[in-house]
Amino acid sequence: MDIYTPENMIRYLYKETSAEETAAIKHALDTNWILREKFEAIKKAANGLNSMIQSPRPSVIQSLLNYAGVSKEVEHQ
Repeated sequence: MDIYTPENMIRYLYKETSAEETAAIKHALDTNWILREKFEAIKKAANGLNSMIQSPRPSVIQSLLNYAGVSKEVEHQ
């Protein structure tokens, strides 16, 4: 089984890998420059996602509230 999949690299980034997987991935990143470059791209993308601050449009919130049967008006900002 190949543990160097993008999914496992993401798990490693978020510290969700086992101790054995972490050791293997660390070693691979230290010795395999192609894998290291792929990991750096994943890390850069994750940092970009983490820095995004988005809010849904008030009309979307209102639609969800209406669907849920909550009678509350959403304030427009």
